[in-house]
Amino acid sequence: MSARPLAAALLALMLPASAAWGAPETRAVFHGNDGAAAGEAKLHEGPTGVLLRIEVEGLAPGWHGVHFHAVGDCSDEKFMASGGHINHAHEADKAPHGLLNPDGPDFGDLPNLYVAADGSGKAEMFSSLISFDGAGDRAALFDADGSAIVIHESADDHLSQPIGGAGARVACAVLERAE
Repeated sequence: MSARPLAAALLALMLPASAAWGAPETRAVFHGNDGAAAGEAKLHEGPTGVLLRIEVEGLAPGWHGVHFHAVGDCSDEKFMASGGHINHAHEADKAPHGLLNPDGPDFGDLPNLYVAADGSGKAEMFSSLISFDGAGDRAALFDADGSAIVIHESADDHLSQPIGGAGARVACAVLERAE
C-alpha cells in the first residue's frame, strides 16, 4: 500500500464515525425522575434508518423498555410531556405497539436495554422506522415538536398494548440537533 492510501485509511480510523461515514449525528442527554443526569444517547442517520447508541447509569438492574416518544419534552418528573410513541402521521394509519405484533410495530418501538447490577447500561440499536427529517417516508424525529427517548422501569414484551407492560417512565432524553 502506498503512503497516500495508508494515510487516508489511518485518518478515517481517527475520525469520529459520523465524520468518516458522512452520517448526520445528534445526541440526547438522559435525566432520571429526580432530575439527575443519567447518561446519553448518540444517534447517527444512515440511508435506511437511525443507529442509536445508549449509555446510562443509575438505573435499576434488569431489562428496560426503550421507545422514541412524539414530543421533545422531558420537563415533568414522570416524563408524560413527551407524549406517546412516535407513530404514523394519520390516525387511520397508526400501527399498534410491538416489534413482535403482527399488526405492528409503531415507529417508536425499539429493543430492550439491559442494565447491569451496578446500574450501568449500554446498548446499540437500529431502527428502520424513523429518520431525522422524514427521509424515505419514515417518521421524522425532528418534526415541529421534536422527539424524546424514554426508558421505562420494566422490560417491553413487544406485543401487549399500549406499551408492552414496560411500566413507568424512569429516564428521558430530548433529542438535540447537532450544531
